[in-house]
Amino acid sequence: MTTVATERTNTPHFVDGAALRDALCESDYIADDELATVVHLATVLDRPLLLEGPAGVGKTELAKTLAEVSGRRLIRLQCHEGLDDSRALYEWDYARQLLHVQMLRDRIGVELAEFETLPEASAHLAAQDFGLYSETFLAARPLLAAILSEEPVVLLVDEVDRTEESMEALLLEVLAENQVTVPEVGTFTARTRPWVVLTSNDTRELSAALKRRCLHYHLGYPTAERERNIVGARAPEVETAAVAEVVELAGKLRELPLRKSPSISEVIDAARIAAVLAATGRSASDSPELLYSALLKYSSDVDLVQGRGAPAKAPEDDRAVPRPTVAARPANTTTNVFRGHGGKGHGRS
Repeated sequence: MTTVATERTNTPHFVDGAALRDALCESDYIADDELATVVHLATVLDRPLLLEGPAGVGKTELAKTLAEVSGRRLIRLQCHEGLDDSRALYEWDYARQLLHVQMLRDRIGVELAEFETLPEASAHLAAQDFGLYSETFLAARPLLAAILSEEPVVLLVDEVDRTEESMEALLLEVLAENQVTVPEVGTFTARTRPWVVLTSNDTRELSAALKRRCLHYHLGYPTAERERNIVGARAPEVETAAVAEVVELAGKLRELPLRKSPSISEVIDAARIAAVLAATGRSASDSPELLYSALLKYSSDVDLVQGRGAPAKAPEDDRAVPRPTVAARPANTTTNVFRGHGGKGHGRS
């Protein structure tokens, strides 16, 4: 059996990238023209959007804000190692199936009593359709839930690079055809066409088959100006001077070979710490180590920064500089479709 549903779209579409950018800005997501235009194209062309870049630059938040400004429900699939189809697509509700069989037991006994031999009773039973394998007994997981949804949704497949490559194959039918096939039932076609956003922290190269089905955008750390705007929008209680100071510090830290560079959300936390210190008469510039609790999350990074002194100053003795105990961030091997700037400097926590 094949289930085909009529698509309905009753959520607002944006006229152009500028209109989408303004809508995102009203929800405190600061996107530039290029990023907003790519997102707009993905919605108009009904193509999945693959966002790649370092952790903490606003990829997940973009999908959440897109759902908010478009009036669509957000369905999120959080990827992890070991994720399989029973957690991503569907599984059968065996408890309900068993209960259904128990409710039919007496009726089945009456019908089978009419047959004199066991083979006849078995053949009759095998020919019956008890409805056990139908949509009623499907426990829909995020991918199937997005396909079956009667209302338009934004489907977020978060951190797809954390799964095995075999999991990518399960996504292809959804990404390319907007449908899911259940062998026991048939093919479910999207009842409303979902907007699909995939994110990757670029920890491994994704398959060419998956990339071929998506529009691609690399989201890097924002420029200092844009990050000041982001922090100002998310932490309006912090003075402009303190925001600028924290953003400058974060920028200098990102130039070091840290195990984990400060994310935008961590910069926002650091700005709020600076505001609390200012209220007590202390300056964050005089005690930058107090900001490290928000900006640096590994002791090796703290040792690296403190061993070299303030990030803006050269170390007095290079031989005394502790080296990181783990490899620096892996090189970004993602193919950059926007050559020259590649979407860098865009995003928000």
